[in-house]
Amino acid sequence: MDDRATQAYHLLEETLHARNVDVAAVRTALKQQEIETPSWGYADSGTRFGVFPQSGAAVTIAEKLADAAQVHKFTGIAPLVATHVLWDLPDDAAVESVPALAASLGVRIGSINPNVFQDREYWMGSFGNRNPAARRKAVDHCLRSVEIGKQLKSGVLTLWFADGTDYPGQSDFRERKRWFQDCLHEVYAAMPDGMTMLVEYKPFEPGLYHTDIADWGMSYVFCRNLGDRARVLVDLGHHLPGTNIEHIVAFLLDEQLLGGFHFNNRKYADDDVMVGSINPYEFFLIYNELVKEELNPRGNPKVEYMVDQGFNTKKKIPGMIQTVLMIQRTYAKALCVDRVRLAEAMGNHDVVAAEQCLLDAFNVDVEPLLRRVRAEMDVPEDPLAAFLSSCYQTGIERDRGIRTGAGGLGQ
Repeated sequence: MDDRATQAYHLLEETLHARNVDVAAVRTALKQQEIETPSWGYADSGTRFGVFPQSGAAVTIAEKLADAAQVHKFTGIAPLVATHVLWDLPDDAAVESVPALAASLGVRIGSINPNVFQDREYWMGSFGNRNPAARRKAVDHCLRSVEIGKQLKSGVLTLWFADGTDYPGQSDFRERKRWFQDCLHEVYAAMPDGMTMLVEYKPFEPGLYHTDIADWGMSYVFCRNLGDRARVLVDLGHHLPGTNIEHIVAFLLDEQLLGGFHFNNRKYADDDVMVGSINPYEFFLIYNELVKEELNPRGNPKVEYMVDQGFNTKKKIPGMIQTVLMIQRTYAKALCVDRVRLAEAMGNHDVVAAEQCLLDAFNVDVEPLLRRVRAEMDVPEDPLAAFLSSCYQTGIERDRGIRTGAGGLGQ
């Protein structure tokens, strides 16, 4: 850090001390932060109207891990990579090659993600399909994903479904619920003791009349019925406009059923735009609930912090670095809340003072703090600028070019 940056850090440190913030503890927490980026975030993706391949987009699991390693190299906090079984690990040879390859790149495998929505058999659903053969295919794929998770030493099986109906009378809600519960039970029973099942919810699309796991309450019930290694996965884009997501997060934390996040953001519905890009204050309030739990742990299970974004117009790696830095910045701000003053204001029913505690933390410029932390972690103080000057992006665009079948939504 240069003299100006050092001075800015010390001024911020004084401000935070005056707000009852333990700056040393904040720096330690930031250094321990770990974010999982998705393999499919480095591959071509698209919209319902089409896929527009990018030059340099990854196709193989080796390329995806190499690109993810760049994000971790320049940020220092993204060591985990989610794998998508259908797109990344089509055969045993691919599975066997991954652990050594990931280790050589300085990353490791995070969650295992089955795909039960892409094949023709899932036209009318997967776990909720009336056809037993379709349900069997979906369960078998998830069982194989559990076995792959064992081989890759992954502790997380992430399940996200497109099951639903388009018209009243198309199917029976209760039957589908029971089919879902039976299928989930079979997969859950096959998991080793060290593996957690995360069950995501989605209010609509592609099922436009109903989806089978439409909100956090439905996911909650399924997980409660399964056992203590099944927890709710909150995708920030999977909520109707106006939903108070931080309330949901707090409720699930108190129930010890919050399993993790798919970080993204939405303007109207599941847009998968960059996390915090539409409503950064909402994202801060969500992280405030998470930090409250960190500071007063009650034996809650580990929360998984996972990115789930597809970059259609942004270049993949710079977009992912932006995302990781937004998560880091928001976490830092939540760590800077004056919790002594906030508790006093709550106790005195001082609504203005209580809200001001949150606004003060949200508005603080944490960049000097983050630069200090990055310097101590031996990563660039400005990760995005450092990556863009590294020539990695121009190199993969030159060497890979534009290809089809990029192991994601574009294949």
